[in-house]
Amino acid sequence: MRTDLFRKGAIVSIFSLLTGSAQAAMPAAGQAAPAFSSVDQDGKAITLADFKGHPVVLYFYPKDDTPGCTKEACSFRDGYEAIQATGAVILGVSADDAKSHKAFAEKYHLPFQLVADADHKIIDAYGVKMPLLNMAKRTTFIIDKDGVVRKVFEGVSPATHEPEVLAALKSLS
Repeated sequence: MRTDLFRKGAIVSIFSLLTGSAQAAMPAAGQAAPAFSSVDQDGKAITLADFKGHPVVLYFYPKDDTPGCTKEACSFRDGYEAIQATGAVILGVSADDAKSHKAFAEKYHLPFQLVADADHKIIDAYGVKMPLLNMAKRTTFIIDKDGVVRKVFEGVSPATHEPEVLAALKSLS
């Protein structure tokens, strides 16, 4: 029996390593948004605190320049003026580096900042790492002007997500 418990513990430990389950729990609505610091596509330092006083659309996506991620980014680009009219800023986060983000932003004329998270610190802090793939799950956090998560969208449809985000931002006012 003791050997069985050891095996089960070892299996759980290996599973945790493989799935990235050591990451933090995903913040829920009403909780403080985890602070972060990194660089954007231009290599400029960026922190969540830079946007205090403004709502933030913090959207996580798996990979630059892939079909679903491109569709989502272009949807946010196309709705950028309406989102900006609410006073909000858009920040896209993936595990890609700043160079990849720069090429992606330039190719699709993205008017918002893309945050590099090659070390997965932000992805882990927000609990959005995809098991085994070491990429972010497609998840969006609406963070109010005081840094509190107000809405979480999980498993979003890239083509229809922007109107949901805009409606959530309008409900903050």
